[in-house]
Amino acid sequence: MKNKILILLMLLAVTSCVLPSDGDPYADTLCSFTIRVTYPTGYADRVRAGVPVTLEEINLGTMYQKETDDLGVAEFSVPVGLYRVSISDMDGEDIFNGSADKVRAGRTGTVLAINLLHSRAGSIVIKEIYCGGCKRLPQEGNYQFDQYLILHNNDYRVQYLDGLCIGSLHPYNAMATNPFVKKDPVSGESVFPPYAPVSEAVWQFGGDGTTFPLQPGEDAVVCLKGAIDHSAQFPLSVNLDRPGYFVCYNSTYFTNTAYHPAPGGNISRDRYLEVVVKTGVANAYTFSINSPAVVLYRAQGMTMREWVQTEGAVIPIPGGSTSQVAAVPLEWIVDAVEVFSGTSSSNSKRLPPSLDAGYVTLSDTYLGHTLFRRTDEELSASAGYEVLKDTNNSSVDFYERESQSLHE
Repeated sequence: MKNKILILLMLLAVTSCVLPSDGDPYADTLCSFTIRVTYPTGYADRVRAGVPVTLEEINLGTMYQKETDDLGVAEFSVPVGLYRVSISDMDGEDIFNGSADKVRAGRTGTVLAINLLHSRAGSIVIKEIYCGGCKRLPQEGNYQFDQYLILHNNDYRVQYLDGLCIGSLHPYNAMATNPFVKKDPVSGESVFPPYAPVSEAVWQFGGDGTTFPLQPGEDAVVCLKGAIDHSAQFPLSVNLDRPGYFVCYNSTYFTNTAYHPAPGGNISRDRYLEVVVKTGVANAYTFSINSPAVVLYRAQGMTMREWVQTEGAVIPIPGGSTSQVAAVPLEWIVDAVEVFSGTSSSNSKRLPPSLDAGYVTLSDTYLGHTLFRRTDEELSASAGYEVLKDTNNSSVDFYERESQSLHE
């Protein structure tokens, strides 16, 4: 009998000392997390109640949202963990965004001041990003040679694509080590460079300034890979050989014909985008299939060809890489979208909050899913054309759609 009691006591002792599976004895402990919002110089009177503040526990993906009080403070009670913070406030065309990445919420409480950055809503915006590919049905396997972007004129005035550039940032994937973004050891805020490191090439629309008008509410399709009818062989894909479409095609710099077959007969030669400068070493141009950071930009005060010849325009990637990037000034960015991979908890921001305070998640690849900007129904009704949401926060503006908008 004594032996049985002893064994029972030992079992109880062992059971009472079992820790959570992650080895953190405080994983279920709630702690205070205080966010204090400050506005940039000249906009201090913007501090107000009702501004939404979002916390995301990075490892679990749990979301918490509160609104600021009259002093611009939001109080949370959350489990100990590692958090991503996002704040967006919009007043007409004025946008105020802020974010912080990988901030530790500890048992003693966390107080974090977020300095909001000012930006304005764009006129030409990214409407759709299709990067993840689809199934090769009726054959087996996956297909990824059909990537495209759709751009949209979100303004009441005619806009021109002439001279506009497109690209994606280094690192190629959101989960990769980013040599350009540092972390403030005190605040936890990410410290971004004063430029966007555009990878592989600078692609630019041609024209003389008024060659390619985009009417209010009108779209433009840009084929990133083959401007052919992919759906003829793979029905879950799309037909990208249509009159009026643009294409990233340059057989001198990008020689891989699997990614870049000759454009179809419906694509006119003047709609091939130009390579202003090639900075990488790849023989094919492609966006990340799961997590690109996409940018539109336009040179100011000079042409893009003049700019790439200036000192500091093209710089090496830190860490001994043989590739370079185009260091595009942030003030030249027309629109930007951060994409995170839904299959990883190691995503990190590449775009500063002035360009995109959040991100849109692509849940997985090869599903035929696409990332699509929401319509502002109220503004569209009053404007008489389609107006898309543009808060410079992709967590608000975008959603994952079940199929490509170009799929028939």
